[in-house]
Amino acid sequence: MNGTSFDSRLLTTFTSLADTLVDDYDVVELLQTLVDACRDVLGVTAAGILLADETGELELVASTSEASHLVEVFQLSAQSGPCIDCFRTGSPILVPSLATAAGWDSFRVEALAQGFASIHALPLRLREQTIGTLNLMSSQEGPLSDEVLVAARALADVATIGILHERSFRESELLAEQLRIALSSRVVIEQAKGVVSFTADLPIDQAFERIRAYARHHQLPLSQVAGRIVRRELHFDADSER
Repeated sequence: MNGTSFDSRLLTTFTSLADTLVDDYDVVELLQTLVDACRDVLGVTAAGILLADETGELELVASTSEASHLVEVFQLSAQSGPCIDCFRTGSPILVPSLATAAGWDSFRVEALAQGFASIHALPLRLREQTIGTLNLMSSQEGPLSDEVLVAARALADVATIGILHERSFRESELLAEQLRIALSSRVVIEQAKGVVSFTADLPIDQAFERIRAYARHHQLPLSQVAGRIVRRELHFDADSER
């Protein structure tokens, strides 16, 4: 990858993410933008963020594709795979070759079947507390380059800051509340995707992009638009929304 081009795109990404961190920002939209940037800038095939709920179970909050096969791969890793090992240890789990890796049998079989050859899981950490993981998957075997790994760690830090906000650095109660809001928002967004997919006769991926496009065009939080769709206050059909 061309160094100058990479540095330029990375700087643009961080500038865009910084501009997103304004009052009342939508944390789920921020994380979605971040995983899209990981795919586009870091050169990986797919990326996803998993956050821990109040019981310590990892749940998928954002991924570069809403396709069921990718979601399934991440969910399997959250049960037994690099993602959960990364979360439990608080350390990066770098797997340059899934074909030769030991353990995680169900996850490895599904990931390989879906065309993924390597995965790298990075912790989202606040001091000594790990709140989730940033996960990068590639269709090619091999380690991440030093510059990509440094950039990925920085993006993981941005994700953590975005989730916690500056107020959460001091209050554990606020941390728990911020995580709860992020996970609850994702549930509503999943419901809205299903509604739009059915009413507009669209694949899940396209339904999600249509919801995001509407939220951006109207400068509304993604979770707020999803809530309106679920409550049937906002309707999407095959041709338009109203």
